[in-house]
Amino acid sequence: MFSSYIAMPAWAQQVVASAASPGNVLSVEVQIDPMGKLAYDVKRKGKEVIGLSRLGFNLANAPKLDGNFKLVNKGVSDHDDTWEQPWGERRYVRNHYRELRVEVAQDTAEQSKRLKRGLTVVFRIYDDGVGFRYEFPAQPDGRDVAISDELTEFAVAQPATAWWIPAGELPGLEELVQKAPLKEIGTANSPLTVRLEDGTHIAFHEAALVDYASMWIRKVEGQKLRAQLAPSTTGPSVVRKGSFTTPWRTMRIADDAAGLYMSDLELNLNEPNKLGDVSWVKPSKFVGVWWGMHLQQTTWNAGPKHGATTANTERYIDFAARNGFRGVLVEGWNKGWESDWGHGGADFSFTQAYPDFDLPALSTYAQQKGVRLIGHHETGGNVAAYEKQMDAAYKLYAQLGVDSVKSGYVHEAGTMQFPSAGGGIHYGNYDSQEGVRHFVKAVTEAARYKIAVDTHEPVKDTGLRRTYPNWLSREGARGVEYNAWGNPVNPVDHEVKLVFTRMLSGPMDYTPGVLSLVGADNKVFNSTQAKQLANFVVIYSPIVMAADIPENYAKYPAAFKFIRDVPTDWADTRVLNGAVGEYVTIARKDRKSDDWYLGAVTDGQARTVPLPLAFLEQGKQYVAEIYRDGDAADYRNAHRFDLVIEKKTVTAGDTLQVRLAPGGGLAIRFSPQK
Repeated sequence: MFSSYIAMPAWAQQVVASAASPGNVLSVEVQIDPMGKLAYDVKRKGKEVIGLSRLGFNLANAPKLDGNFKLVNKGVSDHDDTWEQPWGERRYVRNHYRELRVEVAQDTAEQSKRLKRGLTVVFRIYDDGVGFRYEFPAQPDGRDVAISDELTEFAVAQPATAWWIPAGELPGLEELVQKAPLKEIGTANSPLTVRLEDGTHIAFHEAALVDYASMWIRKVEGQKLRAQLAPSTTGPSVVRKGSFTTPWRTMRIADDAAGLYMSDLELNLNEPNKLGDVSWVKPSKFVGVWWGMHLQQTTWNAGPKHGATTANTERYIDFAARNGFRGVLVEGWNKGWESDWGHGGADFSFTQAYPDFDLPALSTYAQQKGVRLIGHHETGGNVAAYEKQMDAAYKLYAQLGVDSVKSGYVHEAGTMQFPSAGGGIHYGNYDSQEGVRHFVKAVTEAARYKIAVDTHEPVKDTGLRRTYPNWLSREGARGVEYNAWGNPVNPVDHEVKLVFTRMLSGPMDYTPGVLSLVGADNKVFNSTQAKQLANFVVIYSPIVMAADIPENYAKYPAAFKFIRDVPTDWADTRVLNGAVGEYVTIARKDRKSDDWYLGAVTDGQARTVPLPLAFLEQGKQYVAEIYRDGDAADYRNAHRFDLVIEKKTVTAGDTLQVRLAPGGGLAIRFSPQK
């Protein structure tokens, strides 16, 4: 009769464990009600932000883990250390939390015998967020744990506005970010960002997604959210044997949007680097034949307009060498593009080049110029075919000195092809448990050959770059290519939504820097030229493509200078101000010099933004090389190209007042005055 959670009055709940963050900003209470149901809540500065929220599981091969729980043990411990990233948005990350462990056991009748089933919930409580996960012991009868779904809830305690993308839809993670009252959303992918009535911001996500189905977030009633596991097409969403832990369910919690971005919650909840020395992983900028294909000037497949020819690639290598770019990405080099690859990918070869592309000679030519080829593996979502060739493909690249690869998984939801146990293939979701297993396998196998990976059409980022630092970047959102052929193109507020939603999960290969501001068939970007420069700072990735074709960079040499100068690896990052979907200003310090770089972007509204320069070193003067919107700049007309470049001498005590045009931006390089 009690098949669903029934909220008990406060007096009926028994608090069995509690703990607060190191600075007493956030606190968690764990409760068990008279039916033995397990729940938690979260308070911030004494005020409830997550109301009483259920914990538990539905199982496919045993009664559900929900109810009849009794406390077995509890414990609180403190942790505080600082670790160094090999690359990232900041070099050093502090990991300071209080851990609350709650061990419970459930008595349940099954087939006339009593089984005592245990479960542990572990909370790590930071001043800027909370992560919790479940620990499963090995089952008493040795059976698998078959999870059909989680019962994990997040009951948002105040009226809230949400920014989100739908989960389980055809384009994967490439839907436009939507804004709606939280009570009106459907099933969302994460990160899901909400702003409460009192201004508090929360971002719901997960960390350390390994050998488990991705978590979607479903609105069940009012403002109560529930975890929903990406479905499998072959059985329960998750099947595990022996003892294991689930991914962390995470909540970044801050006063404002800027505070959300400044949190390192998911990174800290991942395991440390498992690869050892990763000095071979090289953050850098690159160019490639990619944008010409989206402009329909060239093709991926062989023929009269083939883009990946030896001659065209040499041209890009020469361009990269002249302008200080480390890499040249060449898509369409390998056989198989003539097939209906977007719905199968079975004909791709990852070791055989088209006759007009000399891979060994080009790799040698590039290295003689101080440049590296960036490999490309488009799978068409056919994991079964790719895994058969993956080792040989990585081995070939390693032999030729190709030390990074962009992989692609173009497909529609539910149509990724996986190998079946008895041979053959079956179809499934890219973010199912077997999809998650593949993406981790692709990265760890690449690491054996000292190859870094940039995954497109990926499973979402959950901080695994800490554990596997060769996982340099991912796509996982609507990129610049939608400005070439999208219907619609990316809206004017796209980047300022991405920063406080998608970018909370990790680096994104966004491919910025199209100075022509025009796609195929003269589709016009919703951007000024200054905004294209700012995106190199605002949209973080350690490996960044300067996307436009060389001919367009030759037209705008003054703007191109910032693209040549800006680094991709940072010693520190500061979010100076911002609001979800409206504007953002980010300053980052170069890891290899004392220079700082600043990027600011806005939506379709012009605004004047204060830029306090307190992040600069006290007592020093800096030359600020400023790339700003001109007075007439506006993304809606020909003045989108109105760019002013000027220099000023500034100090840490200064505050700049900068106007951002409609759809505009700002990019600044600060160099210590010599």
